[in-house]
Amino acid sequence: MSGSPWDGWLPRIPLGTWTESVVDWATSSLGPVFDGVATLVDTLVQPLNDLLTGVPAVVVVGVFAALGWWLRGWKFALGVTVGLGLVAGMPYWAETMSTLAQVLVASTLALLLAIPLGVLVAENRRVAAVARPVLDLMQTMPAFVYLIPAIFFFGIGTVPGVLATLVFSMPPGVRLTALGLRQVDKEIVQAAESFGAPPWMVLLRTKLPLALPTIMTGVNQVIMLALSMVVIAGMVGAGGLGDVIMFALSQVEVGSGFEGGIAVVTLAVVLDRLTDAVGDRFPSARAQRLARQAH
Repeated sequence: MSGSPWDGWLPRIPLGTWTESVVDWATSSLGPVFDGVATLVDTLVQPLNDLLTGVPAVVVVGVFAALGWWLRGWKFALGVTVGLGLVAGMPYWAETMSTLAQVLVASTLALLLAIPLGVLVAENRRVAAVARPVLDLMQTMPAFVYLIPAIFFFGIGTVPGVLATLVFSMPPGVRLTALGLRQVDKEIVQAAESFGAPPWMVLLRTKLPLALPTIMTGVNQVIMLALSMVVIAGMVGAGGLGDVIMFALSQVEVGSGFEGGIAVVTLAVVLDRLTDAVGDRFPSARAQRLARQAH
């Protein structure tokens, strides 16, 4: 590998060494914090995993089909029944439910952080200026890189997989929350302010309801990214369908790999359509009423 002609002119920047020093300091100094985070994540994931894997598959399929019927109609409910019924007929139902538990926990934690941060980014220009490059870095970082610090801080298992998934899936939630709030009609906001409403009430009663369709798009993207990352997290022993796919890849087992892939795709389609339906169903009436009142 040939060297650069600038090697003798430019000083070497030991960025990797600095990073290792920070990681070593954090591992030695913040051990109790990491232990607490690991306990919290495990406390959230394990009971949900036990519930989903302990309940008969027909009950889980029925619940999702009922949600699909309520949100999108009987045709989608039929599709959910067929898709999840196919997954239940394969030998990886427990792994599918384990993946679902990890996705739900990681997505919920990511949204609890992303939505307030998105509000802060939308309302504060200085925060937005700082957050923008950080979000760019988070979105362009290869997914596998997130697993490296997760292994250092939390070892092998479900916890590092969920936490890497949380960080990986956050940026769309922040960006789309901020985008939705910025796109709210200023005349409506001014009308609410003219009635003497304090800023926090304008935010909660006017801006957020009107921005909810865009925020729900962010929720959808967070869930989709979480699902893709949870599968990759099978490399660190997170379990679920990630383990199935990684084992099939290492052993070149086309059949089991295809079955694991079908389970992932089915889960992704169901979650994607359900979250889309939630975004379309609930905010529209309230948003239209607020717009009429403002004008």
